[in-house]
Amino acid sequence: MSIFTLAFTARPEHIDELGHVNNAVWVQWIQDIATAHWASAADPAHIAQFVWVVTRHEIDYRGNIGVGEGAIGRTWISEPPRGARFNRNVAFDTPDGRPLVSAISTWAMIDRASGRPARVRPDMVARFMPGSITD
Repeated sequence: MSIFTLAFTARPEHIDELGHVNNAVWVQWIQDIATAHWASAADPAHIAQFVWVVTRHEIDYRGNIGVGEGAIGRTWISEPPRGARFNRNVAFDTPDGRPLVSAISTWAMIDRASGRPARVRPDMVARFMPGSITD
């Protein structure tokens, strides 16, 4: 499976009144790691032609971190796309492996020129699926 990782550090502006990372920040980090994965592995022509939008998030909060603490984000695609959509898995753990947040987000690919959904072709997703060159 092709897993992309990215490190995050909780800054003071990420912290809510309970003293830990706000749920909205976790959602932003889900988007950040997803778009970083796309930018790192996609064909530049595809990056220029398409943009991704979230249509659904399913998030489980299992733990949290405070200011200055880190989380290691991992993301991967485990199933082929369905038309313009696919599910992206995301998990955040502490550097020592304690689970923090996990999510499955549904993303839809949009053609930049038309603003309409576009079917995800097999050649586009091949770089992100199990057995890809980034394994």
